[in-house]
Amino acid sequence: MKISATIITYNEERNIARAIESLRCVDEILVVDSGSTDRTVEIASKLGARVIDRAWTGYSSQKNWAADQAAHDWILSIDADEALSELLEAEIWQLKKNGPRHHAYTMPRLAQYLGRWILHSGWFPDRKIRLYDRRHASWTGDFVHESLSVSGPIGTLDATLLHFTCDSLSEHLRTLDRYTTLAAEQIVEQRKPITGYHLFVKPWWEFVRTYFLKRGFLDGVEGLAIAWFGAIYQFLKYAKARYMQPGRN
Repeated sequence: MKISATIITYNEERNIARAIESLRCVDEILVVDSGSTDRTVEIASKLGARVIDRAWTGYSSQKNWAADQAAHDWILSIDADEALSELLEAEIWQLKKNGPRHHAYTMPRLAQYLGRWILHSGWFPDRKIRLYDRRHASWTGDFVHESLSVSGPIGTLDATLLHFTCDSLSEHLRTLDRYTTLAAEQIVEQRKPITGYHLFVKPWWEFVRTYFLKRGFLDGVEGLAIAWFGAIYQFLKYAKARYMQPGRN
């Protein structure tokens, strides 16, 4: 079982070294960059990754293309702001030794937000399929929140994938603006109706669900911020979609 790790990047000089250095268990590291203007490509190349430049075509398209360029059928897809924990690295080494019994594997993801590891708020265990046989799986989703579609059995890994999210509230606001625009474009593309329920009820329900039902209050001030930003996300994506609809200025 040989594995190619794939990472899609754009201006990730802050994160890319940590991601690559955590991938000692793979047989190839492939970085597909979309015209970075910082030191992303330089750092990745110095750390031994094979770097290919490709214009941005969307999350799913970019990840599928990266998998197609890999030298091996087994793909470990991580984002530039993620890294394998030492326990996950050891678990993958063991899987390589024993051989795979499934076509893909999920792993829990643990996020660090504003310097704090988030154990509630609906953010953990946040299982993701990231290790897969490309002959039996492909990425789907045209705008945002891409996911992996797998034909065949899916196994589980127990150790965590580490996700280093926003270091500041300003960074979270910038990320929120970008992702709500993509989500709004998806809503418009799917021609979903937008009502008062989406603009008023869903944002408040998101706060209640995250902070109370998902026990975000146990994550301290950071949990409160996550709940508020979740509510704002719900409002902005529908508000933006409303103004993107044909016939509106």
